[in-house]
Amino acid sequence: MKYKRILLKLSGQALMGDDNQSLNPELINQYANEIRDVRNQNVEVAVVIGGGNIFRGLQGKDEGIDRVQGDYMGMLATIINSLALQNALDDQNIKSCILSGIAIDPIAEKISRRRAINCLEKGFVVFLSGGTGNPYFTTDSAAALRALEIKADIILKGTRVDGVYSSDPEKNPLATKYSNLTFIEAYEKKLKIMDMTAFTLCRDNNLPIVVFNINKRGNLEKVVAGENIGTLVSN
Repeated sequence: MKYKRILLKLSGQALMGDDNQSLNPELINQYANEIRDVRNQNVEVAVVIGGGNIFRGLQGKDEGIDRVQGDYMGMLATIINSLALQNALDDQNIKSCILSGIAIDPIAEKISRRRAINCLEKGFVVFLSGGTGNPYFTTDSAAALRALEIKADIILKGTRVDGVYSSDPEKNPLATKYSNLTFIEAYEKKLKIMDMTAFTLCRDNNLPIVVFNINKRGNLEKVVAGENIGTLVSN
């Protein structure tokens, strides 16, 4: 395998499927299978999941909820999603643990860099939940921060499209797919890959990102093996 330690970033919406359920069991089991296959190749796997399928801080602001309170509610949503995927991994006999930016005993221990790395080295899939533990930061920013803390080789952003396009391919059939981009090119083209805080962290610390279709069976393993799947963003 090309990458030995990865951080897999999933959006909360990725767990919904097309039926608008907050948690789609079929998709959750599919992602667990993908993670299992990679973990069985002795790849160390950390996972950051968004919470937008359950609650999004900005959404709460529109509904009259204080932004800070809303962001904390969103952090809790990421822990719920981590618990759901952890349950599916348990069914696959893949050991995992949940660490969080906000400690919730006995569900999630407060994250520390040493604890996360120790669990990875022992073969656990490590869920890095609860965002950064601070309001006003997205799970994209949390993914970039945590990836740097654990010294991940790469961030793999699993989406429902097969890479980065010049515009939304679900709306524009003429959109052009990029196989490779530099961070500067992505910025100049105003491509929405991750938020600017996350993007800047990755660029300044030379941490590459691959955007790929997580819903296609076997894609995660192919990306980790170094196959030309999705879009690679690097310096």
